[in-house]
Amino acid sequence: MFQILNIKGSINFLRHAVPISILSAILVLGSLGSLATKGINWGLDFTGGTVVELEFSSPANLVAIREGLSTEETDGAVVQNFGSSRDILIRLPVKEGVKSDTQVAHVMEGVTQLDPTVIQKRVEFVGPQVGKELAEQGGLAVLVALICILIYVSFRFEWRLALGSVTALAHDVIITLGVFSIFQLEFDLTVLAGLLTVVGYSLNDTIVVFDRIRENFLKLRKGSPEDVVNTSITQTMSRTIITTGTTLVVVVALFLKGGTMIHGFATALLMGIFVGTFSSIYVASFLAIKLGINREHMMPVEIEKEGADQDTLMP
Repeated sequence: MFQILNIKGSINFLRHAVPISILSAILVLGSLGSLATKGINWGLDFTGGTVVELEFSSPANLVAIREGLSTEETDGAVVQNFGSSRDILIRLPVKEGVKSDTQVAHVMEGVTQLDPTVIQKRVEFVGPQVGKELAEQGGLAVLVALICILIYVSFRFEWRLALGSVTALAHDVIITLGVFSIFQLEFDLTVLAGLLTVVGYSLNDTIVVFDRIRENFLKLRKGSPEDVVNTSITQTMSRTIITTGTTLVVVVALFLKGGTMIHGFATALLMGIFVGTFSSIYVASFLAIKLGINREHMMPVEIEKEGADQDTLMP
């Protein structure tokens, strides 16, 4: 098997476990605090509203466009560049008693005064009821995914390892959501897809480490649980670097060149890759150590055969 690193011995990763775990706890608490106070900047996929994409003949003046949309029908509109300085995306919130077509007509009336040759590329409308249902179904999708993962790892691993892996998953999801809350980044369906991808990526990384930990508890007869965990993480380090590195190449390309439509998706993946990689070591593995995992817990249960406690009959 190809390896980037050929390390003899093991690296003492757990030497830094306490300060990094404290940092993780601070990040989780900060994320929960931001989610409780600032909430999430829900996109139109979840809140409902109208999206209008326009193409100007020259670089658009966003300030002038916003001033032109200060009418009662278009109040609260969000105006932003969409890929280039000539492409503009306008997001209109739902207004009670005002139809979407009326809002779009006011938008076109305002922008044609700035550029008579402006082109309306697309118009999309999401009703508030549909947006509410999407939000409920999206949250339910994340919850069901976590429950299914909890059931899976409970059957596959000893409960201390299972609890560590689920805690690491919750850690990654909370911190990723916290970043979107703190910076008020728009949370739409693409970000939800990225969040579910983060769950799968983080779980895969944790399972690879835990499989090696389970094997080494049975193979290595000497050494403390900390030594076994350090050895296991060292042995999987080459795989982690290759997987993380190749994934980052693609995600960074999407983040820089993918455009506005998938910018949130790429942001969620970037955060998930970083927190998911170190949570496998400093959250999942370290928590299993603190819960008292040892070699005896990894030994297969011996099933006593019927009649094994009886004396052998001599012929």
